[in-house]
Amino acid sequence: MRLMPHVLRYRGMVCAAIVFLTLAAITTLALPLAVRRMIDHGFAAEDGGFVNKYFGMMLVLAALLALASAMRYYYVITIGERVVADIRREVFSRITALSPSFFDVNQSGELVSRLTADTTQIKSAFGSSASVALRNLILCLGAMVMMIYTSPALSGMVLGAIPLIVFPLVAFGRSVRRRSRAAQDKLAETSAFASETIGAVRTIQAFNGEGEADKRYSATVEFAYEAARSAIRSRALLTGVGILLVFGSIVGVLWYGAQNVLAGTMSAGTLGQFVLYAVLLASSLGQLSEVWGDLSQAGGAAERLTELLHEVPAIRDPEAPLSLPSPARGEVEFDNVSFAYPSRVSAVTLNSLSLKVKAGETVAIVGPSGAGKSTILSLLLRYYDPVAGSVKLDGVDVKQARLTDLRSRMAIVPQDVTIFAASIHDNIAFGKPDATRDEVRAAAVAAQADGFITALDNGYDTLAGERGITLSGGQRQRIAIARAILKDAPVLLLDEATSALDAESETLVQKALDGLMKDRTTIVIAHRLATILKADRIVVMENGHIVEQGTHHSLAADDGLYAKLARLQFDRGLERPNGLTH
Repeated sequence: MRLMPHVLRYRGMVCAAIVFLTLAAITTLALPLAVRRMIDHGFAAEDGGFVNKYFGMMLVLAALLALASAMRYYYVITIGERVVADIRREVFSRITALSPSFFDVNQSGELVSRLTADTTQIKSAFGSSASVALRNLILCLGAMVMMIYTSPALSGMVLGAIPLIVFPLVAFGRSVRRRSRAAQDKLAETSAFASETIGAVRTIQAFNGEGEADKRYSATVEFAYEAARSAIRSRALLTGVGILLVFGSIVGVLWYGAQNVLAGTMSAGTLGQFVLYAVLLASSLGQLSEVWGDLSQAGGAAERLTELLHEVPAIRDPEAPLSLPSPARGEVEFDNVSFAYPSRVSAVTLNSLSLKVKAGETVAIVGPSGAGKSTILSLLLRYYDPVAGSVKLDGVDVKQARLTDLRSRMAIVPQDVTIFAASIHDNIAFGKPDATRDEVRAAAVAAQADGFITALDNGYDTLAGERGITLSGGQRQRIAIARAILKDAPVLLLDEATSALDAESETLVQKALDGLMKDRTTIVIAHRLATILKADRIVVMENGHIVEQGTHHSLAADDGLYAKLARLQFDRGLERPNGLTH
């Protein structure tokens, strides 16, 4: 039922599938009628013409059954593949639209497991089990009707036994579904751990942690196995009980019918017809009991997927969004903002912070780790909403603007650079997919990245590898800078943008950034104070508060937190910019 809205999008194919399902069932149900006529009348005829005619008719029915079954299979399987493809696309689209707070408490590997293992479970059930279930359901109902038509007395006994068969199947089916959901959850945990481990394999090897990782993975695999075995045990019991109840009741009814034939109250053809319908009923109910377990497993998978589809992003567009001013000025304002991350609400990250950045101004934010520097960028990009106060861009509260409009006006170079398993060209053009090769190359030149890119075997078409594993830290950072340059947004956000560069590369990239920062608003998060000496203003933060503001020289002259940080870095020779005096 959870999948029904997805199925009903393809009503034409569903109707065709139902037509061929029904045709196949009717054809199957017509065979016992031909058998009865042949037994009661065909063998009494003086010539074989009657028998030949009925065998010819049965051959026609067999051909019709083959055609209907083939078309039924085609349409049902095609619908299943189409529905699963739609679900995968919609779930992925929903995941990418969810707020960062969702990913703070959910593992990416577990989400990937839902996209892969759960959808595979649904496809398997939809492609085979659902088709078999629908076919046998129609056969079951048709066989019941024809049994009543053939012998109401015998049918009364059979129908009276059906509740004794169905109720245990339903009860066991619920148990299978519950246990299958638990097994899928355990499998997802296993996938999540494997994904995390494979992504950090170099660190694991560096610390000789292979044995510990193997031990932990083996434990999660064993948990998943035990959960799966519990589901299998329930399903096996379901199948056995179903078959015993179905065929046991049929044997009893047939014994009673045989007594009627011996007594002369029923013809042999009628009993034969009833026997065939009873076999059809028994086999259809038996197969329903088997596929019920598959459908129950698919129900658990569908439940996990629809949970994601119904997940509402904590950050979303307002119902009546306001337009940001055009042309963009790039003015940023934090007005009495307080914030705590949803995953740890007791730890206040920003406390009544107010900060205004003028259009075209370069503001550097410094302070010890945990002061709330990067949180400012997260709130500006509206990854989260403040607990109190407001964040504005060009005078518009970011909560009142469309997310796409808001983020299109900002380019970010993060400290933890994301490089996709794609070509260098595609990585640079990620924020502007329609960029030409010349535009991409110009951005790379400005980011001092063209030199090492052209030296690669395939130049800009070189694959970067998963998470850019084939590139050095400095190369990854320069690609991220080129990506930001290409986007050409009015607000530039630099979060330790040169932290992974060596001294020579840092000097070159800093020159590129100096050119990029002209005529646009720039907010720089930095630990290395030598990279922010040219900032128009330096904001010093501690414990979620702004404790100092000013230029480098004015702040260094005071005996405050910035002067202390400057002494730690410059006086100890960690960084000594030319011409700097203390």
